[in-house]
Parts: sequence; structure tokens; C-alpha cells
Amino acid sequence: MADDNSDRGLALPPLRDVIRAHGLRAEKSLGQNFLLDLNITEKIVRLSGVTPPLNIIEIGPGPGGLTRALLNSPAQKIVAVEFDPRAVAALEALKTHYGGRLDIIAQDALTLDPCDLVPTPRAIIANLPYNISVPLLLRWLRTLHENAASYQFFSLMFQKEVAERITAKPGTKDYGRLSVMAQWLCEIKKLFDLPPSAFTPPPKVSSTIVHFKPRILTAPQPKFETMEQILQSAFGQRRKMIRGSLSGYAAALEKSGIDSTLRAEDLTSDQYLQLALLS
Repeated sequence: MADDNSDRGLALPPLRDVIRAHGLRAEKSLGQNFLLDLNITEKIVRLSGVTPPLNIIEIGPGPGGLTRALLNSPAQKIVAVEFDPRAVAALEALKTHYGGRLDIIAQDALTLDPCDLVPTPRAIIANLPYNISVPLLLRWLRTLHENAASYQFFSLMFQKEVAERITAKPGTKDYGRLSVMAQWLCEIKKLFDLPPSAFTPPPKVSSTIVHFKPRILTAPQPKFETMEQILQSAFGQRRKMIRGSLSGYAAALEKSGIDSTLRAEDLTSDQYLQLALLS
């Protein structure tokens, strides 16, 4: 596997040396799997469509593999949010090398609003820690619900099975709450898959990069919380017909004209929006 090093024009040590020097053994409790291959990190940045004067937030940079590719891109500013103090120390060499283009925030990503870190136009590109990837995505979708112009895009790495849920279509086994919430607020496409061998250490699952482009919604939209509640009720009992799983929304269901013998996975995102607006 190719490792990022000085022959790519960076007066920086190879990432494997950085990992050894800082004792950066990947911690399962932090959802860490390090991506070191510069060919892959450059591909993520290229397919994401990074153009100036974009400001990029990266979550969980680890030793800085993707961070290096971002710093080699036309992005104006990169802010790396890292919880692990070992990785924060490892990133300091990048900050010294690139000066004011890189800021390092030593904080838990779940406790901050990325919009506070850089001005617009902004985007998030990240190899997300697997154990907090869905909570982070839902937080950022809520931000888009409030203001679609908050971000230009997200390019995020998930476990492949989570990516399948995000991009699933009605009538499929993977279609669920996450599918509807994400597709309601964003245009979504998979960029590419990564095998376990792309990471150090190799995880037990494959991964997928998913690109999210916020939708500009002009029609009246339901409250974010209302959609969450309806979807939780529907998919929490997905084997039931919706007349049972959505019994608490019987009036809205009747007004909508939606067939009450359908099951949760049979309804489109537009039908869930209709129910939420009538609730």
C-alpha cells in the first residue's frame, strides 16, 4: 500500500513513522482506522470537488493522511477536529509546515458546531470514526434543515452497511429512518468503496465514501423533530402495516390518502413529508 511521504513534495515524514513516533495505535473505543494511502486520500478530495475559496472541516484526522491531501488541495482553510491527544500532537508538524491554512481543534466532534469553526463557503470531508458517524450525520442534517446554505457538501466515509442504509430506496431491506432523513435534505451519491486492506489496522468491514449535496427546499417543510418521531414510529415496527405502527398519526394518515395497509419501507420520502406536514 502506498504511504504518503516526501517524494510527493512534502518535507514531512512518512505517516507510518508519525504513527510510531507518537504511539498512535488505533483504538477500537475511538472508532479509529487510519487511512494512509495518498492515492486514496487524493481521490477522495478530487471526487469531492474541492475548489477555492472553500473552507474544509475534517473530523477525526488521526495521523493526518487525509489532512495532507486536503492541504494539497485548493481549499482556503482546513480545520481538523481531533479528540485523541496523541493524534493532536502528531498533527502539529502539519500545522508548522502549512502555517495558517491548518487549525487543530482538540475536542469531541459531538460537542461542537462545525459552523462555528470557519465561515462559508464550508464543507466537511472526513473519514468518520465509525462509532459516532450516524449521530454526527444527523446533527449536520438538522443544521441543513435550519439553513441549507450552511454547507456546500459533505463527503463522508461510513461502514459500507451504513452507506447502504443512507442511499437505500423504498421497498428494499436497507431502507429506513436514515435513508429518509438524508434523502429528504440532500442529493446523495456513493463515490467509491474501500476494502479493509486500505486501512491500518484493517477493519472487519468494507467502507464507502458518500457525497451529500444539500437540497434547496422552497416548499413548506415539516419540523425536523416531527419527521424523526414519525420515522421512529414507522420503522421501529417495520413489520407492521402503517395503520398499526403509525396509529398515533391516524388523523394525518387518513387525510393523506396513503394506503394504510402499506409497511414502513413502502412509503417514499415524499409520503413521509406529507404525513409530517399533516401532523
